[in-house]
Amino acid sequence: MATNDNRRLFRSQDSIIAGVCAGLAEFFGLDVSLVRIATLILILFGGLSLWVYIILWLIVPKAPKRLNP
Repeated sequence: MATNDNRRLFRSQDSIIAGVCAGLAEFFGLDVSLVRIATLILILFGGLSLWVYIILWLIVPKAPKRLNP
């Protein structure tokens, strides 16, 4: 089974606030809307601290700009 071990986590250019959720969705191959909804639910109900989101915002690098041919 072939895996792509060269994947890197970036904050996405397709962002609403910081690109963290979109970057996680791209990294794991998930729908960005589901990741955003899950993150919101986890933040509101205490499963995920807002501080974790802010730390990811600061640590995860912004994705390089895509070149349009």
